Amino acid sequence: MRRIKIHCKKSLNDFCKKTILSLVSLLALGQHIHAAEGDDPLRTMFLMDRFEVLNNDENTRVWEGSFYIGYDIDKLYLYSDGEATADGLESSQSELVYSRAIAPFWDAQIGLAYDKNADASKTWASFAIAGLAPYYFETRAALLVNGNGNVGLRLDAEYEALITQKLILTPSLEADFYSKDDASLQIGSGLSNIEAGLRLRYEIKREFAPYVGVTWEKTFGNTRDYTPINETNFLVGVRFWF
Repeated sequence: MRRIKIHCKKSLNDFCKKTILSLVSLLALGQHIHAAEGDDPLRTMFLMDRFEVLNNDENTRVWEGSFYIGYDIDKLYLYSDGEATADGLESSQSELVYSRAIAPFWDAQIGLAYDKNADASKTWASFAIAGLAPYYFETRAALLVNGNGNVGLRLDAEYEALITQKLILTPSLEADFYSKDDASLQIGSGLSNIEAGLRLRYEIKREFAPYVGVTWEKTFGNTRDYTPINETNFLVGVRFWF
């Protein structure tokens, strides 16, 4: 995975520094507590949930992955997703957050988010809730705030339906909302975009699974004025973790 550089505007500089120091301090505190208990070893996991190519004119490559280090209760997460073509990066979204379990199957998270496209970048404060909703929907809701007073809300939901022990159908839905227009990032106020997907994967082994699927994406409101999108694409990809 590419090294992610976090750039902070002056108005967010102190917050960025304090947040990063707090994340490290919280994990160090958790390490001290769990070391004393001796029954919760430090663990790591890298998951590339989506690594795929779309069948559009640009053969867009899409990725979505995460890495964590920590314990049952306290973890540090790095999330990354984005799109690229032969011409280079189209857009990416990355987050570095401290995650703490607050209930069975639910985590509260705080940290930094970093958005980038070909022409601009933006740093946000991130506050999120992630977990397993009723009927086994994996969900995450992230509230974002940046130095320009823009507030964003990003919602993700995914469900895994086992057809067999190895064949798994995964519908997904993502939606983004913002309180202000941002021409540099090509996002508009209100509902910005929706993306729905359906992927069918075959787990050759649990850690490695190729898949095929279809996605539909549409932009709305002022975001549609910046980047008018309403398209359906077929895709092939692979999911792996270790």
